[in-house]
Amino acid sequence: MSAAWIPALGLGVCLLLLPGPAGSEGAGEWGSWGASRRSQGLSTSGYKRDSDPAPWASALPPEEEGAKVEPPRGAPALTPAADLLLLTCFSHAPIAITCFTRGLDIRKEKADVLCPGGCPLEEFSVYGNIVYASVSSICGAAVHRGVISNSGGPVRVYSLPGRENYSSVDANGIQSQMLSRWSASFTVTKGKSSTQEATGQAVSTAHPPTGKRLKKTPEKKTGNKDCKADIAFLIDGSFNIGQRRFNLQKNFVGKVALMLGIGTEGPHVGLVQASEHPKIEFYLKNFTSAKDVLFAIKEVGFRGGNSNTGKALKHTAQKFFTVDAGVRKGIPKVVVVFIDGWPSDDIEEAGIVAREFGVNVFIVSVAKPIPEELGMVQDVTFVDKAVCRNNGFFSYHMPNWFGTTKYVKPLVQKLCTHEQMMCSKTCYNSVNIAFLIDGSSSVGDSNFRLMLEFVSNIAKTFEISDIGAKIAAVQFTYDQRTEFSFTDYSTKENVLAVIRNIRYMSGGTATGDAISFTVRNVFGPIRESPNKNFLVIVTDGQSYDDVQGPAAAAHDAGITIFSVGVAWAPLDDLKDMASKPKESHAFFTREFTGLEPIVSDVIRGICRDFLESQQ
Repeated sequence: MSAAWIPALGLGVCLLLLPGPAGSEGAGEWGSWGASRRSQGLSTSGYKRDSDPAPWASALPPEEEGAKVEPPRGAPALTPAADLLLLTCFSHAPIAITCFTRGLDIRKEKADVLCPGGCPLEEFSVYGNIVYASVSSICGAAVHRGVISNSGGPVRVYSLPGRENYSSVDANGIQSQMLSRWSASFTVTKGKSSTQEATGQAVSTAHPPTGKRLKKTPEKKTGNKDCKADIAFLIDGSFNIGQRRFNLQKNFVGKVALMLGIGTEGPHVGLVQASEHPKIEFYLKNFTSAKDVLFAIKEVGFRGGNSNTGKALKHTAQKFFTVDAGVRKGIPKVVVVFIDGWPSDDIEEAGIVAREFGVNVFIVSVAKPIPEELGMVQDVTFVDKAVCRNNGFFSYHMPNWFGTTKYVKPLVQKLCTHEQMMCSKTCYNSVNIAFLIDGSSSVGDSNFRLMLEFVSNIAKTFEISDIGAKIAAVQFTYDQRTEFSFTDYSTKENVLAVIRNIRYMSGGTATGDAISFTVRNVFGPIRESPNKNFLVIVTDGQSYDDVQGPAAAAHDAGITIFSVGVAWAPLDDLKDMASKPKESHAFFTREFTGLEPIVSDVIRGICRDFLESQQ
């Protein structure tokens, strides 16, 4: 006699039955199970509903007082020998799930599940702490809370209502993520260690159920590799747009997100809502599949208030595109701003801030103000002043929110045209800066250290990398010594370390020869670089040779020079070396301690010159 399993994993129920003799009356018939029992002289009164019944059990009409539970259709009839071998698993048999099964995949108020071992911690998606958004991995949440280790085990899942502000906490090797809002939640506790509990004493040696399991969560998709971009959708949540058009706007954004081809190696997207106060709804790192992004967009609620688009754009440029929020190195940063009507505040300053942060701003305007409304608009040219470049590429107009499907593909094509993302280059990531440092005897060792600190404070402001800003340094007396070239170090940490360790030379002062040496040996090898070239000269005295000719040659080679003089450095020499306009490229201080305030002046000057060169 062998055991037969009747699995019902989706319902949390499994029955282990010993089949009766062949031809038993009513075998396998749902409606005749009780009759079959009684025809054999057996009672049906011993099979009562579990304290935590399965959904199908609670829906059945009671056969008699005590609410008996009948098996599902197709179960074999019981015999007296089967009486003690009826196993009711109801909530006691954990449902085997995968590493990536989410809370929303379990549609029960309470369920026992079994997490596998060896899940990759870095691939868990977990949102919240103690109470988790239902889009979170159940096993990830269990490890995060300490209910199980990464070796897996039983977990009990409790469904909870949705909430706002799921927090980010680092626990047990998993960094959970923030989420502003989700429609459903869950929490986890330790599950029962035994996988089965029998109503009788007999022990079964039957095989585990082989019935249908929960559908495995698909592996993360790589996405459209030809459209790598980090994109923030800045949607209009003001009273201008209203609830109905707000929902139509979300539908359009969802269509755009779907066509982009979101994936781990493709575009990543996040969403910010502009209203009275901006709110980041979800970040770039929160979702890397189109399905999850569409879920998240659907969950965004209408906020209302004034359409402070400028405030929201500035907030997005400064707070959204950070490494902690999921921004990727070398990937274009894009904000798609949706404006229904016109903004309530000034958007020009926000556009400038966005460009300084290397963010490509697109404006999608809907329902432009009619002539009677123009008097209410602060600046009718707000689109031209906010976009990355006023060349037509970064502005997009739709007449209304109806029939917008035809506008999806053209917008996606713009967002995926990387060669047009001109604002990705900034003064912080697209410059080559060489420092020409005076190591003459008049400086002295302690003051030389202050000069190196000045150099470090400028260098650390820039995004130094193999594809970003590059730094070089030359020390000079009568001779010149290349401390390091543009190609020697590609990380900020290494550059700052080598600057600190530069040894003081001591000797005379030949600034003109040093400029020629630097142009030839430092800038010469990178003449094909797309970055803009800058030379910052720091000296404390008069040069023994001509500086005007070598400086003019450097200017002709496309190198912008900032000259910084200390103590006995002649103002005429500083102006002869500096680029035009002289007053914003030449600086002087009596004391070496006065170098510190000049740091910000030089940085601002570099960024100003860079932006002007890009116009």
